[in-house]
Amino acid sequence: MKSIINSCCFFLLSFFAPSTVLPQDIINVTTHDHIFINTNVKTGENYFLGWGRFPGNNVDIRRIKMQVTLGHPDSAAIAHWDYLDFINLRRVGGKSGVSKDIELGRLITPYGSSFTKDWSFTWEVDVTDFAMFLRDSVEIEYVHTGYEPQKLGWSLTINFEIHLGAPIANPIALTELYKGSFPYGDKNDPIENYLKPVSVTFNDNADFGRIRIQHTGHGFGKPDFCSEFCNRWRKVIVNGEVIDKRDLWKDCGNNPLYPQGGTWIYDRGHWCPGDLQKPDVFDIKAENKENIIDIDMMPYVDSVENVDGKEVVTAYFIEYTAPNKQYDVAIEDIEVPTNKQIYSRRNPSVFNPIIRIKNLGSQPLKKLKIKYRTQGFDFKTYQWKGNLSFFEEETIILPGPVDFKDGENLFEVELLKPNGKIDQWPHDNTLVSTFHSPKKLPLDIVVAYKTNKRPEENMFFLVNSNLDTVYQRRPEQCEPNSFYTDTLHLKPGVYEFELLDKGGNGLEFWAEPKHGYGYLRFHDLNGNILHHFISDCGNGQFLAFEAVEEARPDTLVSQNAFFIYPRRTEDRLELDAFLDSPQKLRVQFMSDGEPVEIHEYHQFKSGTFEYYIGYLPKGRYVVEIYVDDKLVHKDRINRD
Repeated sequence: MKSIINSCCFFLLSFFAPSTVLPQDIINVTTHDHIFINTNVKTGENYFLGWGRFPGNNVDIRRIKMQVTLGHPDSAAIAHWDYLDFINLRRVGGKSGVSKDIELGRLITPYGSSFTKDWSFTWEVDVTDFAMFLRDSVEIEYVHTGYEPQKLGWSLTINFEIHLGAPIANPIALTELYKGSFPYGDKNDPIENYLKPVSVTFNDNADFGRIRIQHTGHGFGKPDFCSEFCNRWRKVIVNGEVIDKRDLWKDCGNNPLYPQGGTWIYDRGHWCPGDLQKPDVFDIKAENKENIIDIDMMPYVDSVENVDGKEVVTAYFIEYTAPNKQYDVAIEDIEVPTNKQIYSRRNPSVFNPIIRIKNLGSQPLKKLKIKYRTQGFDFKTYQWKGNLSFFEEETIILPGPVDFKDGENLFEVELLKPNGKIDQWPHDNTLVSTFHSPKKLPLDIVVAYKTNKRPEENMFFLVNSNLDTVYQRRPEQCEPNSFYTDTLHLKPGVYEFELLDKGGNGLEFWAEPKHGYGYLRFHDLNGNILHHFISDCGNGQFLAFEAVEEARPDTLVSQNAFFIYPRRTEDRLELDAFLDSPQKLRVQFMSDGEPVEIHEYHQFKSGTFEYYIGYLPKGRYVVEIYVDDKLVHKDRINRD
């Protein structure tokens, strides 16, 4: 058993000198600490257990956030596939305690073949609904599915960040509504055989109940590739009334974890590769003692006999007493500015901070004062108005620039006067994020743009601090497979540049070689790369920067650029390589962690190489690129 418990102050009072808010205590409980996980090819499932010592029942718990980190394993090759994994609460009360089978969270692993040794990524999900069971000694189980070779895997860490303090509402009971992998499209065994109405009875002291659903679609039926690649709707029905109807579909081109080694851009059935799924949550008042809860799926019949589509559904009903406070607002997160990986697509930014708030009081939240600043700069204030019911949240774009100094910065937010009242639990009204200052670029920039075969899908633009568009290139200005350069002469100041791809497949995607390849780079007037955008970027890319008179290159950030095309080929591919100075270059073609072809180049600066791999067996390979014997780039290719 391994458990790490640290108590710390949530906020530093010096950040908010005018406030009298006390710090909130946080306890961290780590049940899995950088353990190696892999598949079991015989059964398709492998189980990794860990114990944690959580607070006892005599300790008040305000919130619990479960943080899951995957990383490159230290002494093994990284895994490749997008497998469906589960984090379960298995036992409470020690080894002789009570057995449980509660799904805390659901993670779909990313396509990891292109990740380098220093890669890791952390996701987070709120699991406060299970606080009544996360007490004393608890066994947590990580279930890793799939059939990869067992020498491939991940480094796994699971941490529970426990915020101590008055509960938002007191949990009473948990009822399992649905749990299983159910066939979808089988005319002889319809999914409604499994998603039958469930009767629930409120306890006498319950004020409301929460329906919490984890739901993902998997498998490729015909003709619509259900359930993984088909958009279908789901209804949640309570006492005959539809309280929610939504399409079970997720846009994966905006995935913050990109690029990945497989088909990461393709939208899927309520999930994406590299995704700790956020549950769907609905609250219902305890107005009726007896209640009927039902989930209905869009009618669908598969065209084949052996149905492959599956709807993997876990749903719970958690009963609570009335919210403990009337006026209680919390800041959930700072999305801009921050160094958090999950918000990396919009950071660093130089305009318009973005925060997310939640109403935790019984009274609807209609107005709120927000104070914010970067530490070392003056506070700004914003008066928000809206209408949030209990447990509803809203994302707020705050006006003004993001102030910064060179290097690391701290951004502070404080929520004040919900509905003009004193917040009855002020300890979660303040939050601080860390963010790095944006890149510095010279005033003269050359935009080098090579289009792919579908330039009608792409556009990019540059805005200044007044949010005026000072440069853009629109689709109608471009021809397929062409090269364009524009020289910009900027005024000193901050700017935001955005590349948009309405096709959701970036300037290049390995699985679609017929679309060609493109790239986008910023150069200085001497041809040196200032910034290279990732071509395999899904829905697009974003860059904020500061234009200055004398921009010195960031020596800590490599400006090397590599481009392999096509990454799906029968026999030939090209490598376009650009180094910021002449160095030793080594290119290795790898299969299951072993080199099958090696090329070395000395005092290399830039150029294009062609490789013939038609003699290799068909399958998946990884191209590793080393500069002065340091691995700097990996790409997955397919030999068809």
